[in-house]
Amino acid sequence: MLRGPETDGHARAVDALRRSYASVPPDSPVRLAKRTSNLFRPRTPNQTPGLDVSGLTGVLGVDPVSRTADVQGMCTYERLVDATLPHGLMPLVVPQLRTITLGGAVTGLGIESTSFRHGLPHESVLEMDVLTGAGEILTIGPDGQHADLFAAFPNSMGSLGYATRLRIELQPIGRHVALRNVRFTDLDALVEAISQVIDTGSWDGRRVDAMDGVMFSPGEAYLILASFTDEPVRASDYTGQDIYYRSLRRRTADALSGYDYLWRWDTDWFWCSRAFGVQHPLVRRLWPARYRRSDVYHRLVRWEHRHGVVGRIDRWRGRPATERVVQDVEVPLAATADFLRWFAGHVPMSPVWLCPLRLRQPAGPGSARDWPLYPLRPDESYVNVGFWGTVPIVDGAADGDVNRAIERAVSDAGGHKSLYSDAYYDRATFDRLYGGAAYRAVKERYDPHHRLTGLYEKAVERR
Repeated sequence: MLRGPETDGHARAVDALRRSYASVPPDSPVRLAKRTSNLFRPRTPNQTPGLDVSGLTGVLGVDPVSRTADVQGMCTYERLVDATLPHGLMPLVVPQLRTITLGGAVTGLGIESTSFRHGLPHESVLEMDVLTGAGEILTIGPDGQHADLFAAFPNSMGSLGYATRLRIELQPIGRHVALRNVRFTDLDALVEAISQVIDTGSWDGRRVDAMDGVMFSPGEAYLILASFTDEPVRASDYTGQDIYYRSLRRRTADALSGYDYLWRWDTDWFWCSRAFGVQHPLVRRLWPARYRRSDVYHRLVRWEHRHGVVGRIDRWRGRPATERVVQDVEVPLAATADFLRWFAGHVPMSPVWLCPLRLRQPAGPGSARDWPLYPLRPDESYVNVGFWGTVPIVDGAADGDVNRAIERAVSDAGGHKSLYSDAYYDRATFDRLYGGAAYRAVKERYDPHHRLTGLYEKAVERR
């Protein structure tokens, strides 16, 4: 545990959290009192006060020698990056949206372009303090008496507890990031290139520190190969009138500052800001730059979910109802080309994001760690495919049909999907895919009275 005056405030914040937890009636749902959320599942309003996490939003310390940071659970990656970059360091994986929290990325998963080297954010956690369903604060790590909770915490979505402090590993990042935008007209060639970069850590003789991509169509896809550097470069700026994803089609080489690279997708929520007209040149000039952020767009989406104004206008115009299709799925690399071709033929949505992933390999002898609630295979390379938008509900179809078809296609490909959005699995299938037996054992040990809403209830029943 940390020592020093900076921990006094943390201790008070943890006490406030415990008191607020104790004040929730045993038969009432437990939730966090958060101003922002990156979940896309609809939440049923309730009158129960949320848990007081107002004092758990900071960085407790950065150690540039050991390359570690101690961070409170509700600290956003934006705030963490602001603390690490002056030391030339970054978290091993920085999820692409500024207001994702450290605790949220660990209990709910996260991914980004360094994931082909470093896996998922929870794999860089050395230890963490967790408020369990039993109301205890436990310090847990990969070994020891609470190793079962440490292993089951990722993808538990707050159903096993809430992280109050995390100690994570950091890595160097250059002042700039040099980019190569490599175009592919054949998806099988794209997959082969991803495999080569994963195996060698390089492409065309140059080191690759980070890798992601975009598919506009099966005949037009790009790999974005990033190399961290301290060499002076002429950096682009996509926080103004230029839009980052459009640059892939016109630039084979590019450069960004380290800071702008980490948040390159946030300004336009990848490409989803176009739904609000922000990519129209006139609207973009009038829309203040400080509001070109993913959390602002997310608030607009939540407002629409509550009030349904766009849906009413579409009905008035005679347009068909739409189904929300907002998902991130992990597909084995060997099956990625076929899945992308299936997706292009069945889901009218473009572009889609591509982010290669491999579970982190241990530094010394031994096998990769087991994460039972999101059981990716340690010897397998995957590609995260992200797609976010709506599709029309065609005649004879029902809301949810496209999402169910995607779930079947992902399972047929041997993949998984994350649970931050809509899920339609029956309980038996869900248990098979998301470690049901391991989850129940840990749930009974650390939340014996089931005060925290269960994982299936949160992810599928949306209670």
